[in-house]
Amino acid sequence: MRIRIVDAFTDRPFAGNPAGVLILDPAPSSPSSPSSSSPSFPSFPSFPDDAWLQDVAREVNHAETAFTHRLPQGAEADWALRWFTPVTEVAMCGHATLATAHVLHTTGAHEGPVRFATLSGVLIATPHEDGSITLDFPTAPLTPVEIPDGVAEALGAEPLTVFDTGPNIGDLVIEVADEKTVRGLAPDHRALARYSKRGIIATARAEEPSQGYDFVSRCFFPNVGIDEDPVTGSAHTALAPYWSERLGRPDLTGLQASARSGLVRTDLRGERTLLTGRSVTVIDGELLA
Repeated sequence: MRIRIVDAFTDRPFAGNPAGVLILDPAPSSPSSPSSSSPSFPSFPSFPDDAWLQDVAREVNHAETAFTHRLPQGAEADWALRWFTPVTEVAMCGHATLATAHVLHTTGAHEGPVRFATLSGVLIATPHEDGSITLDFPTAPLTPVEIPDGVAEALGAEPLTVFDTGPNIGDLVIEVADEKTVRGLAPDHRALARYSKRGIIATARAEEPSQGYDFVSRCFFPNVGIDEDPVTGSAHTALAPYWSERLGRPDLTGLQASARSGLVRTDLRGERTLLTGRSVTVIDGELLA
C-alpha cells in the first residue's frame, strides 16, 4: 500500500504541517480482522480495523494521518475520510484533508472538486489552476467565556479575551497582547490540558499586515497528543470569524507562527469558512505492515 507524507499549507518542503496520507485499496485489509462496519460510518464500506489505523498513525507520528477510500456511486460523497493523531481519532482536521485532496489530484485518483464524508459531515475540497486547494468547512461557533483561573500561568501570557469554539473543535481561542507575545509563548502543556477538550489557540493581530498576513496564531493540543501543531486548518474555522469581525472583512490570511510556519487564506461565508492553501509531497513510499 502506498503511503505519502505531504507538507500542507506551504509551497515548499519541510515547512507547513506534515500529514500521512493513505489511499486504501477498494477492499482494505489489515493484520487484524476488518470490522464489519464502523458505527461512525454506518453506510460506508468498512475501513480496516481501528486498532490498525491507530498503529499506522502512531508509526507515522505526525500530527495527523489521513485514511481515505472511494465510496460507491450514488453515495453522499466521493470518498470517505478519517484522521488519526498518534494517540486518537479526531473529528476534524484541515491540514490532513488538504494533503489528501492534494494526493488525489496529483496522482490522478480524482479530478475536480472532491467531496469527503467525515465525522464533521461532507467536506468539499476544490483545486485551482495555480495548484492551491480550497476547503469548505463548517464555521466554528464562538462563545465568550470568563478567563479561566490559572490559564495565564499555563499559557505564559495574560489573555485579553477568551472564546469557546464549541464541541466540534473543542478549543479555547485566547487573544494575547501582540504578535511578539504569540511568537514567544512557552506554555506548560500539561497544565493547558485541563482547560478544553483539545487545546488552546493563541492569537494576536499581525504587527505588520504588509508582510502578507493579517493575524498570527499558535496551537497547543496536549489532549490529543500534540503539544504544538505546526499549522491547523480547523483552528482557522474559529480564527476566521473572530478576526473577520475585528478587522471588518471576510477574506483574511493567517500565519501560524510555529517553528515550521504556514499560511492559511480564509474566507468567511456565514456558517461555512473557506480555507485555501498549498501542499507539497515530500515522501512517497510503501507501507509493508
